[in-house]
Amino acid sequence: MYPPDLVAPMAKDLTDIGFQSLASSKDVDEVLNKPEGTILVMVNSVCGCAAGSARPGVKMSLMGDKRPEKLVTVFAGVDMEATSRAREYMLPYPPSSPAVALFKDGKLVHFLERHHIEGRSAPMIAENLRLAFDRYC
Repeated sequence: MYPPDLVAPMAKDLTDIGFQSLASSKDVDEVLNKPEGTILVMVNSVCGCAAGSARPGVKMSLMGDKRPEKLVTVFAGVDMEATSRAREYMLPYPPSSPAVALFKDGKLVHFLERHHIEGRSAPMIAENLRLAFDRYC
């Protein structure tokens, strides 16, 4: 588990723009058991690709006309219970952090794994997500 002081600015990067931080499996179930609507889940991480591409790309993606109705995040290595439960909803994909998942009407419809994020720029991540938002939101 990472020290809270270390991850606080990384978590704040998302909560400052409207993401709800989920800390327990109950929190995750309350959000992801919704049969209607769109939800973006960011599995946050301390790694460089989260800081350099994933979080900035997610933030850029939300500047478009279409966006998910709800934004939530879990922090890998911090919110262990919530992250584990969120990953159950992301099956059959293996655990990945960072990762970004889009749910529509209770179903996973778009997913970016770490290998989709590493080596890609924030604008590339944003464009990928905007295309998904155009299709599903």
